[in-house]
This record gives sequence, structure tokens and C-alpha cells, in this order.
Amino acid sequence: MFAVHFIFVTLPAITLTSDGLMTSEYIVLNRTNSVAKNGSPYVTLKIANLDETFQLMVWDVSPTLPPHVGQIVKFVNIQDQQGRKSARCTEMLCGDMPLDSHPLYNLLPRPIKREVWDETINNLLTFCTDEKLKPIISKFADILYKPYSQYPAATSVHHAFKGGLLNHTHQMLHMLEGLYPVMPCKIKVERCILAIIFHDYGKVYEYTKEGEPTENMFLLGHIYISAHKLHQELEKEGIDDEEIKRIIHCVLAHHRQKDFGSPVVPCSQEALIVCYLDDLSAKTTTIDENGNMEKVFALDTTIVKD
Repeated sequence: MFAVHFIFVTLPAITLTSDGLMTSEYIVLNRTNSVAKNGSPYVTLKIANLDETFQLMVWDVSPTLPPHVGQIVKFVNIQDQQGRKSARCTEMLCGDMPLDSHPLYNLLPRPIKREVWDETINNLLTFCTDEKLKPIISKFADILYKPYSQYPAATSVHHAFKGGLLNHTHQMLHMLEGLYPVMPCKIKVERCILAIIFHDYGKVYEYTKEGEPTENMFLLGHIYISAHKLHQELEKEGIDDEEIKRIIHCVLAHHRQKDFGSPVVPCSQEALIVCYLDDLSAKTTTIDENGNMEKVFALDTTIVKD
């Protein structure tokens, strides 16, 4: 059956609700650690079951305590004050990571399989004509699959799960696979492919595997780390300086606006394509990962689903 073992996460006794019942099981989709003004730690969880998805603040949970992303949780009591849901750690029980037979297992996105990644890369390579860039694409598509499958693409908002970095990158490549044959303008597709593969490379250094920011986020930022790494690799391979400049520009401009973190704005067809594919992947996934009638501040709107 679908048995899940639950453990107490804190020593204080749990006080049952008046009817003595707990809430149904939820799976943790996302977690953000925070500290209140009084210095008390708390977490903001995105949790879901087959009926609902919502954000929940749990008070007095330190960064080292469960629940972790992917874990099953239950609550004795969830308070709702004008749509702002919260609970205390003494009202929470944490279970195991569910097996794939558990009904909630598939609510948490998982990294795509290697054969799906390889199929998209191989299809894109059929569009390529630059014999110097093609082996570089193949090389790093192979090398980066594993690390990308272990890191999130963000701490929240979109693809904020282990392997989210892989899925976000693949979504962009897969959309390019369909877009390139019908493009109304001429582009060098190799530039787009390499820029997409490397555009968020720096997030392997910007986040931990659990999605916590590292000092690299604040000292360097993922755009610089990504562009610097790709620049080094292209120089090692003897790629012409002008070609390197065009490819690196696509990475530097992929947030589209300086206000959004890009040091430069897109000024080439390839850079525009990369930044809009990035935006499309991030924003459509944000809608997909949030519940109906949920306010999403990153999109400045409330999600409405069928």
C-alpha cells in the first residue's frame, strides 16, 4: 500500500485539533529559509496534494531541520488569515521521501531522463554547419547533464527542485528545436545552442543542491560565472574572437534588461531568441507550478487555470 512513516521534527508535544484529526498528506514542492524580525527562524513551504497547492509559513523551523523538498508532511492545524496560511513546527509531522508508487510522488517534478536530453541535442546538431562548434556542443551536452540534473534553477518561482536546472535548459533547447526550422530570419543556431547550454551554468556555483544561495550569488552572480566559463572553453578550442564575442553576448544578455541583471541588453537575433526562450520557459513553468487563483508576485498577477 502507500504507507509513509512519520517522525516528529521537534521535541515539544503536538496538540491535536478539537476533533483530534490531522490534515491530509502533502508533498513539499519548494522550501525557502527565512528569519523573522525577532530573530526566529521559519520556512516558507510550497506544498501540494491531489486537491490543492499552496504556500505555507511554518514558524520556528531552523535551516537544518526537515521537511526537505520531496518529503511528505502532515499538519495538526493550519491557520488561514486572509489567505495567508501558517503553522507552527509543533503542529507538523514529517514523513519519508515517497516511493514512486505513492500517489503524491509525481506532483514533484523530476529531472528528465538522459535519452530525452540526448535526443534533443542530436536533433539540434542536424541544424548545425559549423564544424568547429559542433563537437563543443556535443562535449558539453554530455558533461553537463549530470551536474544539471542535481541542481535547481532557482530558490523559488520556477524550476526550484533538484534537476530543475536540467529541465529548464532542456525546455529552451527543445523549443529552439521546433522554432529554428520556421524562423523568418537567418540566425547561426550554434550560437543559440551553446548560449542556452551555458546560460545558467553559474547556478551550479550560485546554489547548493538543496537550493540554498551561496556567497557566489552575491559576489559574482550566475551570469558572470556562466559567461566566463564559456569564454574560457571557447578560447581553449581555438574559436575565433569575433565568434566568441557573439556567443558570449547571448549569455550576458539573457535576462533581457539591465534591471533584471543582464550587464548588456540583446542586440543580435541569436541573443533575442535566447532571452525570450529563457523567459518563456521560466514564466510558463511558474504558472504550471502554482495553484489556481494563487497570487504570483514574480508575474505580478493571479493565476487562473481551467
